[in-house]
Amino acid sequence: MTHAHRPKTTLEQWRILQAVVDCGGYAKAAEYLNKSQSSLNHAVAKLQSLLDVQLLVVQGRKAQLTPAGVVMLRRSRDLTDNVEALESLALNINAKWEPEVSIAIDLAFDKGLIYPALQAFLPESRGSRLTILDTVLTGTDDAITTHAVDLAIAHQIPTGYLGEPIANINLIAVCHPNHPICNIPSPIDPVALSRHLQIVIKDTSATPNETSGWLKSENRWTVSHFDTALALLAQNIGFCWVPAHLAQPLVDANSLQILNINGCTHKHLTSFLIIPQPDNIGPSTRLLAELILANRRIHLPLNTQD
Repeated sequence: MTHAHRPKTTLEQWRILQAVVDCGGYAKAAEYLNKSQSSLNHAVAKLQSLLDVQLLVVQGRKAQLTPAGVVMLRRSRDLTDNVEALESLALNINAKWEPEVSIAIDLAFDKGLIYPALQAFLPESRGSRLTILDTVLTGTDDAITTHAVDLAIAHQIPTGYLGEPIANINLIAVCHPNHPICNIPSPIDPVALSRHLQIVIKDTSATPNETSGWLKSENRWTVSHFDTALALLAQNIGFCWVPAHLAQPLVDANSLQILNINGCTHKHLTSFLIIPQPDNIGPSTRLLAELILANRRIHLPLNTQD
């Protein structure tokens, strides 16, 4: 059994070295750290002795780093920063700030709509890690009902849960402009459409409800993400219901064509922010939820008073 390495130096010695360099000398560093100048001199001298490396040279009244000192100081900042982050995390845990927040987002949702909330969340999150899970259809429901996530953005609210509307998402049926579907007289009969290959997005649930959403065609290929579906469409393979924020730029570029289907030209979805356990969330989850709601992109009716 090998013995664990025991450091010769201390964090305090490295912090003193950093202060001497940052303050430009021992006198100002002593004032900054509220320590005696002699104690700082002793700490740096001992640090150099323990390492057997010259880190500082005094020129006039100013302490200058040696080339070796430049490298060692830079590495020491990583060390002290990591320790400070670790100590900060412990404080946050004690203050009941969660070390991690998870959010499930249905794949049809436009994530660009919550980027402002995420940008605002980062500097206020107190080191809480964020996990974003892509979910689809019943898989989003499962993440909510099993309390697998702290927050969810879904297009339907499971029974027994509440949700706040945050955005409207449109799905449009598209295919390659040269696909045979484009030769079918418009509006396209759904029966005629069903004879053609449909690209669908895989439900992320362990027990998917194959009758929900847009999973209707038996003649279909299944993919995990819309980027794969769009790549197949670009090869003139099948048709697919795609969120408008992904498909419209390709339609505008004449790379895709919108299908005018009789009885269903568009599918309109309302996106809801759902808190699976509203009575059992920490301040970090609450903060993120508040920021998402503050940046919601949906028209809400004004409250009226009698």
